[in-house]
Amino acid sequence: MRAVVLVGGEGTRLRPLTSAVPKQMLPVAGVPMIERVLAQLSTHGIDDVVLSLGYRPDAFLSAYPGGRAGGVHLTYAVEPEPRDTAGAIRFAAMEAGITETFLVVNGDVLTDLDIAELVAFHRERGAAATISLTPVDDPSAFGVVPTDAGGKVEAFIEKPPRDEAPTNLINAGTYVLEPGVIELIAPDVRVSVEKETFPRLVEEGSVYALASKEYWLDTGTPSLYIRAALDILAGRRRFRAPMPGVADPDGHHIWVAPSAAVEGEVEGPALLEDGARVAAGARVSSSHLGAGVVIGRNAVVSGSVVLAGAVVEEGAAVEDSVIGPAAHVGHGARVVQVSVVGHGASVEAGTSLSGARFAGT
Repeated sequence: MRAVVLVGGEGTRLRPLTSAVPKQMLPVAGVPMIERVLAQLSTHGIDDVVLSLGYRPDAFLSAYPGGRAGGVHLTYAVEPEPRDTAGAIRFAAMEAGITETFLVVNGDVLTDLDIAELVAFHRERGAAATISLTPVDDPSAFGVVPTDAGGKVEAFIEKPPRDEAPTNLINAGTYVLEPGVIELIAPDVRVSVEKETFPRLVEEGSVYALASKEYWLDTGTPSLYIRAALDILAGRRRFRAPMPGVADPDGHHIWVAPSAAVEGEVEGPALLEDGARVAAGARVSSSHLGAGVVIGRNAVVSGSVVLAGAVVEEGAAVEDSVIGPAAHVGHGARVVQVSVVGHGASVEAGTSLSGARFAGT
């Protein structure tokens, strides 16, 4: 079976990290997000994927010039202009010549979904489209999808009040589609699959949905991006190790590359990639340190992602935040409350950032 993976969005909620790179190319526990998505597809027999590209397509083309990643063969479909979700699906499917049942996946969603079960359900129901659903605690921030006892979708209800929602099951961003769905999508214009195509199919009674309790996470915000890494490091996903070349010798979810150096304290879950250094007196907990990261004496890093080549100087604190590649956090500075420091940005000594988006000056 073939799949279309949607990776065309600009990732505005993750700026300034995504000002220079698509969010699906950001590392999640040491592996680019897109490779984690593709590897999940590969484990379920998907071996041919069309990447639907829009924002900075060169990043994917240069990263995978051989047309392979995550165990699958890649085809690239670069939109000439943004066409929204349905428009992107149509464009990619037409470019790649898809003429059989196919899968559609959002490239910023990480999941352990049983794809084979979803496809089998789709075929048993003779559906035109089948949607994977996932439960959430508070459906008021999402669009909920009520179904009948056989799984036929009855409606799409956008952001209902919590106490009025007919279900807590939301669209999980993985679809099985018949090629006939493509014919319903107008060419060369913006069309939303969630707001236009699926509701039209609901009127025809040809959309089904299947709920899954498997791991699911939309990585679109800084806090969720951090959580994606920590979930892997803590063993909440189906991985033996978060990335190649690291080990957890004591079983404390502290994954360390051979060339990493630790003089201070590290508390799991944590990942230290090649060349990462934690100086004496420093404390690192529940964090990912990328390759070559330096944590200075008496610095504190907790609940955070510090990407490759970044430096956190002596006495600085980074809490529940993301520090971009080659960024610099000065002596005694504080970066807290889900702040994001961009690629190569420098936070001056003694500065305090709280809930900030800092691209530098």
